Amino acid sequence: MLRLFVALNLLLLNLYSCEGGFDSCRRKIVDSNAIANQSVSIPLRNRQRLVFSTSEPSGKILKRDPFLSLYLIEDKQSFKHPFIIMNNAALGLAAVSKKRALEGKILKRQIGLNHFATFSESLPKPFLLLTSCCSLEGLATPRGVIEKEYLERFIKVKKVSYSDIGARVVEDKGSVFVNAINPFMDANAFKAGDRVLAFDGKKVNDASEFMRWVLFSEIGSEHSVKVKRGDIVLTLKAKSRQRKGGGYLSDTFLEVLGLSFDKNLKIIKIEPAADKYGLKLGDKLMQINQSNITTEQEILEIISQSEESANLLFERRDFQFFVKIKSI
Repeated sequence: MLRLFVALNLLLLNLYSCEGGFDSCRRKIVDSNAIANQSVSIPLRNRQRLVFSTSEPSGKILKRDPFLSLYLIEDKQSFKHPFIIMNNAALGLAAVSKKRALEGKILKRQIGLNHFATFSESLPKPFLLLTSCCSLEGLATPRGVIEKEYLERFIKVKKVSYSDIGARVVEDKGSVFVNAINPFMDANAFKAGDRVLAFDGKKVNDASEFMRWVLFSEIGSEHSVKVKRGDIVLTLKAKSRQRKGGGYLSDTFLEVLGLSFDKNLKIIKIEPAADKYGLKLGDKLMQINQSNITTEQEILEIISQSEESANLLFERRDFQFFVKIKSI
């Protein structure tokens, strides 16, 4: 009975919001202080707030997603009319900030952790993607829009983690292709250029949906992936392992070996598994297998061509040295 009462209240709240259109959503953002400077703090049910911040927010942190720079924190004062996530594609969509609301549409869907979504209208970030009933559809960050499926999952799961089958994909003319593979992941059967046809018997129609199936799968679960390699159709076996990088974390495949980088390709984290390489925080990655690199994408592409080992050139205070890394 209590659940029914709460549900009816939420329904009435959102119907009331619909009456005012997107301007009521803008006022709701202002009243709840959901956007402040470069941070977002969205009031939710159960005295909680969904926070996007690249630095640790104040307050009691209930959980954190380092990939998406999301936090769930305790809301001591509790906003009376919290934001919710609804599944209603028929409602309009707008980019909404404290000052403006611009109606538009999502141009490109979010593909996993490395390619956030893009919206047709531009406002200074951050802003919220909201329906005309003020339900949350996405959160625009400096790197793009985090879609509601990722926000909803973060809110619901007890412990934040993502799965990885050792492949990164792109979408081209309605088809999904593997564009990078992790050679340091055991029994990785994918090849760059594979066209993904099906995942666990489900037809793959777009890269966005496929990557959610992968990322949201249980770590340790086994999967069947049908691909087309050249003129041959193959069914590959893949086992989900814990994802180590992506989003607001570096994603170079070297994270699997214990090395993480900033956007300037300087080492910011060395896990015990990588202690044997003699590297230090601040060492800058310059080359892989004699190829100069300046971006994470270049690292992914070159590492994909390696076979369980690679020669890395680092720079430390104008001194350059090679390190050979290989699978653990």
